[in-house]
Amino acid sequence: MKDITLEDIIEDGQVEGKISFITSIDNVIRGNIEQEITTEKFIPVLPLRGIMLFPDTIVPISIGRASSLKLLKEAQKEDWPIAVCSQINDTTDEPGFDQLYHTGVVGKVQKIIKLPDGSQTAILQGYHRVRLLELSSNGTYNVGRVENFPEEAPARHDREYMAVVDACRETAIKLMKTNEQTIGSAFALNNITDRNATINFICSNLNIANKERIVLLEESHLFDRAYRLLGILQREHQYVTLKMDIQMRTREDLDKQQREYFLRQEIENIQEELGERGADDIGRMKEAGSKKKWNEQTAKLFNSSLEKLSRLSSHSPDYQVEYTYLQTLLELPWGEYTKDNLNLSNAEKVLDKDHYGMEKVKERIIEHLAVLKMRGDFKSPIICLYGPPGVGKTSLGKSIAKAMKRKYVRMSLGGLHDEAEIRGHRKTYVGAMAGQIIKNIKKAGSSNPVFILDEIDKVTQNTNHGDPASALLEVLDPEQNFAFHDNYLDADYDLSKVMFIATANNINTIPAPLLDRMELIEVSGYLTEEKVEIAKRHLVPQELDNLGMKDSGVKLSKAAIEKIIEDYTRESGVRDLNKKINKVLRKVTLKYAKEGVLPEKSLNVDDIKEHLGTEPYSRDKYQGNDYYGVVTGLAWTSVGGEILFIETSIDNGKGGKLGLTGNLGDVMKESATIALQYMKEHCDELGFSSDFFENHNIHIHVPEGATPKDGPSAGITIATSLASAITKRKVRKNIAMTGEITLRGKVLPVGGIKEKILAAKRAGITDIIICKENRKNIEDIPEKYVKGVNFHYVENVKDVLDFALL
Repeated sequence: MKDITLEDIIEDGQVEGKISFITSIDNVIRGNIEQEITTEKFIPVLPLRGIMLFPDTIVPISIGRASSLKLLKEAQKEDWPIAVCSQINDTTDEPGFDQLYHTGVVGKVQKIIKLPDGSQTAILQGYHRVRLLELSSNGTYNVGRVENFPEEAPARHDREYMAVVDACRETAIKLMKTNEQTIGSAFALNNITDRNATINFICSNLNIANKERIVLLEESHLFDRAYRLLGILQREHQYVTLKMDIQMRTREDLDKQQREYFLRQEIENIQEELGERGADDIGRMKEAGSKKKWNEQTAKLFNSSLEKLSRLSSHSPDYQVEYTYLQTLLELPWGEYTKDNLNLSNAEKVLDKDHYGMEKVKERIIEHLAVLKMRGDFKSPIICLYGPPGVGKTSLGKSIAKAMKRKYVRMSLGGLHDEAEIRGHRKTYVGAMAGQIIKNIKKAGSSNPVFILDEIDKVTQNTNHGDPASALLEVLDPEQNFAFHDNYLDADYDLSKVMFIATANNINTIPAPLLDRMELIEVSGYLTEEKVEIAKRHLVPQELDNLGMKDSGVKLSKAAIEKIIEDYTRESGVRDLNKKINKVLRKVTLKYAKEGVLPEKSLNVDDIKEHLGTEPYSRDKYQGNDYYGVVTGLAWTSVGGEILFIETSIDNGKGGKLGLTGNLGDVMKESATIALQYMKEHCDELGFSSDFFENHNIHIHVPEGATPKDGPSAGITIATSLASAITKRKVRKNIAMTGEITLRGKVLPVGGIKEKILAAKRAGITDIIICKENRKNIEDIPEKYVKGVNFHYVENVKDVLDFALL
């Protein structure tokens, strides 16, 4: 069925009297029709294509099928009620039960009209909803069994319903007035007083697909239907408005461009005759240049370029080059500085709030502020923060800028391969521009920002485009950067007040001259205890805020956070920890969104296992002293401290072979050789004969075999393991050790002390043997980290063996 408007019928003179889209239905007639409808009785079923009949509405339909014409004529003659259902697919000629929407409307045929072109149109009156139960054919047309499907109407004076209906009416009228074919419908809608009829009228006349109309028709409560209808109307109105706006803007843009083109031509012709081309631009630039705080040399360069611009034709390619150059000069903050906040206690407060730990970095920034406060003017330091990923090097720059109340800019140097990115291009080149240093200064709007040079260790060196690392030498040299020369500016710019903070993961890849110009501050990986504090103070509140659960009161216990750190992450920083906390809190958020349930207490270790699954990692635990030749050592890794076990096995054999397994590096192998040589030289002191090694083979193994291991700090551990295996003396319980040895048996200091001590505490170690020279490292560690551990300082291997072996 193809829809046709009543206005078309009226204009053709085929309908006598006035036919509107809405009719006032007598409740008695409606009640009689409802009583006629029973589930046992078959009534004619009329399928519609492309349109849908709603209750209380009159719809004209164009009759296209012979079966439909017979049905309509017979129903009009006998005054039968008919079930009107819309087709799911308009291309189906003979729809069956599954090809029809099962919700329809009972209607009656008011009139059948023959149009001048020979086609016929029927006027249908809708009454109430029905649901189609069964469909069959009487040989001429479709008949079916239906049941009444009543609607629910809101209370007569429901103010919310009244407001929704009025909003629907206003939006529908606006929408209908945008289309000439529906202006008559807008007029009819404006005259409808019944709110229920208003909703059904709009649903029937809205230009949307049947799959959306059926959703409206199936809404049993008229308030829900009205509310859903309002959403569709607003969507359609926005679409039509946007479409009209695009068309209008396109037309206006074309008109405006043509008008501006002709006006420009006239202005240029006049200026050409008067010799005043570009006078406005030049005057404006001259006025702006007079307010700049640049030096005499830069002012001379600016005036020279401005004079050159005044002599150029605006059609000349050089005109735009000079214009862009002058604009760049004017946009730079020459001699403009932000005022530093020199309140030292406030700076400490800001730095402590944003970052936990990092005492050396914070101390250096506070020192610089103290000097500025006393002297009033001082060259900014050039600092290089180096350390593993994820420890907060880059974010620390923001905190420094915040503490000092300076502007903040960041430049990523990772993969930089073109020297022009630092120094800029000469303006004689097509598309020339200033380098990233000058661009970021312009972006900052001041000449003393905190400038982060991120990933300085990843700058490419000696490429076909020059050497960016060497170009950075001038930027980062306090004796040179007061007159940094950018090729594009062709003028010196003062960078001495800029606080450059470079970040790096590995300083070994930074060229020595560049490294020499920076003040190196190591930002080491966080300890487990520090990570716990960072999680509690920063990560958990931050993730709760991100997930919209800020005020939920959800907390993670200290044991739960330690569980995530120890068994679900392996990193020096806290990036992966942040991801795991986010995953746990997402699970909590999901449960709250679905069930409205929040944890009654802080999340514990069992909750972490439930949300994160099986632990991918595990920390080594102390294995006791039940065996000869097994000694616990301490190692440093990029993700913190670890304990390791040195195992020595001795068997009878000729040749005195030394076997080493466990994926050991060259330095660690050398430590084993040195330890064995020491045993040979001091066999008398240890109580075994010198020919022991001629009759026995020695095998040293360090689990886990798949993990590479290297470094000299296992020297005393290997020596103790050898002595224990050879002398059959067990090692003292709950003891671990770290230190390098020499051939003379001297014990040398090693690094990573703080991380090693915490690893020992986690494993239940109570006594640690360490080089006497490492005492100063122990004293730098806060008391809470070393509490419960006894330190035994040694100078030679004999001291180690005297204490360690039972």
